[in-house]
Amino acid sequence: MASQLENSIGDVSWLLRVSASADDRDDEYLGLPPIAANEPILCLIWEQIAILYTGSVDDRSDAAASLVSLARDNDRYGKLIIEEGGVTPLLKLLKEGKLDGQENAARAIGLLGRDPESVERMIGDGVCSVFAKVLKEGPMKVQVVVAWAVSEFAANYPKCQDLFAQHNIIRLLVGHIAFETVQEHSKYTIVSKATSIHALVIASNNSNVSSDVNKQVVDEDQIRIPHPTGNKSPNQMHNVVANTMAMNAATKRPLQKPGANTNGAAHINSAKSNGGNNLKQNYQPHHQRNHSISGVSVKGRDLEDPATKASMKAVAARALWHLAKGNSPICRSITESRALLCFAVLLEKGPEDVQYNCAMALMEITAVAEKDADLRRSAFKPNSPACKAVIDQMLKIIEKADSELLIPCISAIGNLARTFRATETRMISPLVKLLDEREADVSRAAAIALAKFAGRENYLHLDHSKAIISAGGAKHLIQLVYFGEQIVQLSALHLLCCIALHVPDSEELAQAEVLTVLEWASKQSFIVQDETLETLLPEAKSRLELYQSRGSRGFH
Repeated sequence: MASQLENSIGDVSWLLRVSASADDRDDEYLGLPPIAANEPILCLIWEQIAILYTGSVDDRSDAAASLVSLARDNDRYGKLIIEEGGVTPLLKLLKEGKLDGQENAARAIGLLGRDPESVERMIGDGVCSVFAKVLKEGPMKVQVVVAWAVSEFAANYPKCQDLFAQHNIIRLLVGHIAFETVQEHSKYTIVSKATSIHALVIASNNSNVSSDVNKQVVDEDQIRIPHPTGNKSPNQMHNVVANTMAMNAATKRPLQKPGANTNGAAHINSAKSNGGNNLKQNYQPHHQRNHSISGVSVKGRDLEDPATKASMKAVAARALWHLAKGNSPICRSITESRALLCFAVLLEKGPEDVQYNCAMALMEITAVAEKDADLRRSAFKPNSPACKAVIDQMLKIIEKADSELLIPCISAIGNLARTFRATETRMISPLVKLLDEREADVSRAAAIALAKFAGRENYLHLDHSKAIISAGGAKHLIQLVYFGEQIVQLSALHLLCCIALHVPDSEELAQAEVLTVLEWASKQSFIVQDETLETLLPEAKSRLELYQSRGSRGFH
């Protein structure tokens, strides 16, 4: 009993010392409390958490940095930080600290979310609302780390996707990738009506700006809302009503409501390009604090260095990539915004990491659209400017075939196979070329994508199969079936069977001796055991035998 009491006194004494301010304890060496004898790291974690609760702003920032080091070094230390109550003071520091402290707190929280259980516990502590607040109003350098943390949470615990969506984080992230993206490329410009409303306020004294604004509203109406009768002319009465309401709203409500879906940066850029030098006269400083793009504060964002802006786009795209994975509502929310246009622009002009994350986001969105017919029809209509822009950029990447964007773009085009018309065969030939003399993963991705064009699920499988044969696909597939790596062999054989099944009377298939290839494949044990080929291979083989056996014997 005496020993237990002595240990308890030692623990409480240590706790009092570690909880005291730095001035009160005179930087004395704290040592280890008896309770931490079997887990020495605990005393260091307790000390940093205590500083987070009681220390000065700078000390709290240093404590968060120490927790970052601990969480980065060891997953187990991360779980101990969560178990010992470190998340709540980190969230408080993220909301209220200085710039360095906020960054350290956000980085620590992101590193703690390495497994589903940890993410779930932190979400219960209120992470989502704090992340949303920072992404809307925080400094961009902190927003970069928070967006990265969101991507980590979504990647490690997909169940949190809907919670983030409920806190408006999808719209906030889209706003970040839209900032200084779409506005800079006139051929992709779609300006929201909220932007036009603000522009109308300035336009009251500038007829030239007014004509440009009206044109922007017309362009958006043509793109977003096709006329029921097929007439592409805008509904003039609708524009008159919208413009009148805009004028009234601008005079009655000069201060933007928090979270409103406006596009201040686009308006600022538009005003500058149109010679709107009197911008400051129309917008007082207290108004500028409330302008936003898709609800994202633009205060000071124009002054951020280019590296920070690029990092923001990269992590925002990465977060959208992981949030969109397997989630139809989120994919619909993304595609209904300007995100597809932003992805197209960034695929063409963005830095490498931004391009890659955009390509991966498109791959995940199209993967969901492949299974969700409503999303596919609404987001990837053939005549949609956003869809055209995205497909054009992905095809350019596929044709160049020299970057790490290649495989996600191949997969995305394959996912959209059912959206292409029979006459639109421009993507077939580049994919067929990738079957020849390429790395195994590229050849496999190309074969899988082409199989989605030639598969039974595709209504135009016959047209696409003929296009693959015309592009010389048969000879490349035969080479892959005979000499490719095993995983490539299976994908190539699957595509070859689809083509043989749909176009069994093809002279090109007869001359390439495809029947002989299928007979050889049917004798390979690893091929016969594959589930996807179990019924497809015998069916394709019998179809070819029916149509080409005589021709094959004559050829021999």
